[in-house]
Amino acid sequence: MNAPPFPCLLATMAPELIGSPCAQATSWRKWAAPAARKRWQALADDAATPNPFFEPWYLLPALEAFDARAGVKLLTVEIAGQLIGLIPLCTSSRYGRWPLPHRTTWMHANAFFGVPLVRAGFETLFWQALLDWADDTPGKALFLHLQSMPLDQIVTQALLNLAARENRTVALVTRERRALLQSSLAPEAYLENALNGKKRKELRRQSARLAEQGALSFKRTQTADGIGQWIDAFLHLENNGWKGKAGSAMICAPQTEAIFRTALEQAAALGKLERLSLELDGRPIAMLANFITPPGSFSYKTTFDEAYARFSPGVLLQRENLALLERQDIAWCDSCAAPDHPMIDSLWTERRSIGRISVAIGGKLRRAVFKNLNALELKRNPLD
Repeated sequence: MNAPPFPCLLATMAPELIGSPCAQATSWRKWAAPAARKRWQALADDAATPNPFFEPWYLLPALEAFDARAGVKLLTVEIAGQLIGLIPLCTSSRYGRWPLPHRTTWMHANAFFGVPLVRAGFETLFWQALLDWADDTPGKALFLHLQSMPLDQIVTQALLNLAARENRTVALVTRERRALLQSSLAPEAYLENALNGKKRKELRRQSARLAEQGALSFKRTQTADGIGQWIDAFLHLENNGWKGKAGSAMICAPQTEAIFRTALEQAAALGKLERLSLELDGRPIAMLANFITPPGSFSYKTTFDEAYARFSPGVLLQRENLALLERQDIAWCDSCAAPDHPMIDSLWTERRSIGRISVAIGGKLRRAVFKNLNALELKRNPLD
């Protein structure tokens, strides 16, 4: 391992954290042990940028479901025994259509954010240790590829700044913007700002007409009470809609159902799950699960009863979800939605930029090869 790259930063740390950052890649199964998991959760709770999809209660069930052979490694960085960063990595033999081996963030279809968990204040040291490790042990990988990175956060900026100082090629290869809720406005004022008078009037009309169908009620829960029944109801409602017909509902595959059940149960036990339900005569017709990870939150999954589509129950539920704006511990909520989502983009006016970033690793020859490959990719797919 190289000498500490930034002694001025190390000198300002608490005495027990003075030392060289040490990176290692180990089987994720090692981190499933209770003591290791406790350290992992403590890191997640102190992360510079929260990411529920890499917290143990979500990532471990996903790895159990999709990585039975334990090929995925958790790259961790420690200083004097203190865990300061963690990211799941794997090696892929293909990059899109091309047979280009590379190391990459391990993701799956129901993980919507790829930023590593990094203890606040240690962003640069984390990337330095990770890149030193990648340089020293590249294997067959031609480069490092980081998926679903937030382009407006300090963790990403620290990587870009470090690469610039080292004259290391780094490239933003894709960029997209998805809906974000972030405002100092109160919920009603926010809705008034987001929707014109005609649309707000239509929303009130739909709510009134829906109330004529039976007893309309709204429930918000952040405890684990009744979590099993709530999960059953959500899965049933989602499966009865278009996702069930398309085979993409969570319950359509045992792996995704297991992730959903286990992650929500564990998140609820930790106080990291907020559940919203719009009910008609005591039966849910719209449901929403938010992951609460201060100072941010993530709108994980939502579903509604398509028999009541003319009343827009999903939109009515999102109107209630604007109460997030009143929480003192939450500064923003990531929609986890695809860009240009027809519903949430019309309600949430802010946007978060998300991108995929490729980074040069290894020695001079490997870096030269990557530089040429990167130039070709950006030429084929220029960013606006």
